Amino acid sequence: MRRSAITVIILTAIGMVAPSQSLQTDRPVRKQFDVTESTIPQMRTAMEQGLTTSREIVLQYLTRIATYEDRLNAVITVNRKALRDAEERDRERAQGRIRGPLHGIPIALKDNIHTTDMPTTGGALVFDGLKPPYEATLTRNLRDAGAIIIAKTGMTELANWVASGMPGNYNALTGYGMNPYDPRRDPRQATGDGQPVLSTGGSSSGIGTAASFWAANVGTETSGSILSPANQNMLVGIKPTVGRVSRYGVIPITADQDTPGPMARTVTDAAILLGALESATPDSNDAASKTCTLPPGRDYTRFLNAEGLKGARIGIPRAFFYDKITLPGGKEPRGEMSAEQAKVMAEAIAILKRQGAIVVDPADLPSVISSDPKGNIRLWNNCTGLDGAKGRDADCSVVFKYGMKRDFNQWLASLGVHAPVKSLTELREWNVRHQKAGAIKYGQARLDISDEMDVEADRARYQADRAKDLQLSATNGIDAVMKQHRLDALLFPGANGYAIPAKPGYPTIIVPFGFVPNTPTPAFPEGFNANPTPFGVSFTGMACSEPRLIELAYAFEQATKRRMPPPELR
Repeated sequence: MRRSAITVIILTAIGMVAPSQSLQTDRPVRKQFDVTESTIPQMRTAMEQGLTTSREIVLQYLTRIATYEDRLNAVITVNRKALRDAEERDRERAQGRIRGPLHGIPIALKDNIHTTDMPTTGGALVFDGLKPPYEATLTRNLRDAGAIIIAKTGMTELANWVASGMPGNYNALTGYGMNPYDPRRDPRQATGDGQPVLSTGGSSSGIGTAASFWAANVGTETSGSILSPANQNMLVGIKPTVGRVSRYGVIPITADQDTPGPMARTVTDAAILLGALESATPDSNDAASKTCTLPPGRDYTRFLNAEGLKGARIGIPRAFFYDKITLPGGKEPRGEMSAEQAKVMAEAIAILKRQGAIVVDPADLPSVISSDPKGNIRLWNNCTGLDGAKGRDADCSVVFKYGMKRDFNQWLASLGVHAPVKSLTELREWNVRHQKAGAIKYGQARLDISDEMDVEADRARYQADRAKDLQLSATNGIDAVMKQHRLDALLFPGANGYAIPAKPGYPTIIVPFGFVPNTPTPAFPEGFNANPTPFGVSFTGMACSEPRLIELAYAFEQATKRRMPPPELR
């Protein structure tokens, strides 16, 4: 049923192809150019040389969606006008008018980013079919750069601020997204409700980009939601400095940490997309957009330097992230990296040294190794579930749950008469009434603890917690260690370090590198052979350091070239 619905949309709903026709017979696609694994520069060159057209590129991508979507569930909505948009870009090209660096290139958006010609749902039943009254700033920027918005991607419902136990890329509208590196269901009884055997990450989706459904996609991150899916789908993800890309027209969790950012198969593609997402001047609808200075021409490709690691000072935050440590008051050592991951990272560090980097090891964050329980960031988490409800939230940060109440209600108000509910309270009540229709399969504890916040009465507590977040993550965290050792970047394993730079809104770039075994607890049944899971490396810097991080990430990518496409989808 899922495949049939997507195929009908592709073949008929766009209004360009008759039901009796196939994509191949509508207009023959030149065999000289294949979109699978093609980069944005390769597509641009092929169109400039007349080897293909934007329309033919879109047709190829739509064919791949129709072929593989039933296995992957990567799409919430396909743009019914994608072919017409492509034909318009082709006409403009023929007339000598090139809008920008993405002219004729298909890009997908996470479905919490406003588009007025396609629904914006956040994956929530309540917003099914919602067409906002205004587009996101970044959507306009992409169109101005010539991009074709080909689809809206799957995502974890409301960016994973609904329930603590919700799997990545699950939402009430379309169910579970599947990882293209092992697109099977989990066979274990405890998790045998349709969940993927290999995590997709979340809340953004990298599934369609990994599967060559489009050239690249735009995700959003509050804490890990670009880096996690990029890691799990062997992609490059850039989580920008908060404010570098406008958040206007993006369904929020909290403005303190929310940011859109690019996800792509190469650093080059991600750099091109980042420049197109950024506004030429600060967005009056997002005060944070004044934070960073733009590179000349918003061109991040000028930082693609294959020699960029020579002389670079890279810090290894070994405590907790690489090696287990016993936290204050704890009895057992804790850490985030397995033995298999440690082998991958040891190889990555050796490559950095061979490329001329100066590796500072260890370069531990003071707030991670602090013996003071109140000053140790590993003991200061976000209030996320029922254990973080009022009366039980003394030892966790209320920034997320407070920000959701404040910013989500403001976003609903911006929809005016288009809003199906007018407040977070009404959303929670609507979800309860529609449980039989599929709402809140995993509950809504995160919405509940957000709604109990009082934006006025709880402001002082929020401000105190926000100050502590910044003290532990930045002042006595990333800032301290980077200044002490004069570092260009910190190297984190996979996406493991996302939470700390997320708090002050610092940038991180993840690059594909290796694979590690998929060995969960409890184990898979005997005889079930799970495919390995992708595992990348992350470069983190201080605010507005994207140019340097792109240079480092590109040099590492060019020295390794470890990304592999999903083997079953070639």
